[in-house]
Amino acid sequence: MIHTVKINDNTPIGKRIIEDLRNNYKDVEFVSSTVNSDVPEGYMTSDDFWNTSRANLDKICKKHGLL
Repeated sequence: MIHTVKINDNTPIGKRIIEDLRNNYKDVEFVSSTVNSDVPEGYMTSDDFWNTSRANLDKICKKHGLL
């Protein structure tokens, strides 16, 4: 099973966890994700979210005569 986790490496506990994981290099793989990486299926970017939300809000407001 593969788990995706976020660890705050600015704290002593986070640093210790990362150090422990790095010691198990045969079982642990570190993958760096970037902000511009591909969006997993079923997820949407923040731009898509806001555009969809705005369109839905406009639709609701027009339906109730607010626009």
